[in-house]
Amino acid sequence: MSEQNTTASPTDETAAGRGPGGPLRVAVLGAAGRMGATVCAAVEGAADLELVARLDAGDEVTPQTLRGAQVAVDFTVPSATEANVHALIDAGVHAVVGTTGWTDESRGRVVEHLARVAADGGPSLGVLIAPNFGLSAVLAMTFAAKAARYFESAEVVELHHPDKVDAPSGTARHTAAAIAAARADAGLGPSPDATESGWEARGADVDGVRVHAVRLRGLVAHEEILFGNAGEQLVIRQDSFDRVSFMPGVLLAVREVSARPGLTVGLENVLDLA
Repeated sequence: MSEQNTTASPTDETAAGRGPGGPLRVAVLGAAGRMGATVCAAVEGAADLELVARLDAGDEVTPQTLRGAQVAVDFTVPSATEANVHALIDAGVHAVVGTTGWTDESRGRVVEHLARVAADGGPSLGVLIAPNFGLSAVLAMTFAAKAARYFESAEVVELHHPDKVDAPSGTARHTAAAIAAARADAGLGPSPDATESGWEARGADVDGVRVHAVRLRGLVAHEEILFGNAGEQLVIRQDSFDRVSFMPGVLLAVREVSARPGLTVGLENVLDLA
């Protein structure tokens, strides 16, 4: 899914992205967390990027604390991420967001904020929210959406470490929503299910697709998408064993977000997989 402010126009080189003759300046929000620390290391290891600010819990997001950043990466917590993005917009900074917990309403508020800034003659900013930056995860979601119309039944199982604060994961919700949209486009009804009691064991309902969450020590981030017809089954499985696997996608988003004014949801749009 991609939402774009198509009326926005490019701004000067500094506001739109890399400054003249220098690396792209990057801030990381949630820098002390597991993902944030990994992002900091990845930015520092990229020749065309410069890490200029590390912010964490208790740090205010302002032009001063951002220290001239042109793009900020948010890996904080669901309760803080929307406010962070609005603060970044107010500061004139592009945002790449990996924090989950977003809803249609909260994304809509970001779209409105970006439009107001552009209408007032402010910079043409981009915000990219991705439920997952792992290339294997993005491909799995894309393949699942393509397969969904061909199967009577579909369910999603996501498996994560027990320190994750939200369930189901943003990746699983994004996957299920894409499956549901593809099934609706194909004229398919709900998956068959004769359950009469114990609905709590059937997982969350995301647009009619059941999503199950496992929390287990030793896991990082994993997803199984199951499709079934009479006599056959298709399973799409994706595994992220280390957080470094997300870094190519994060850095790609950092480099591309300034070229995508408005709101973009999902890394698949940057990879031309939509």
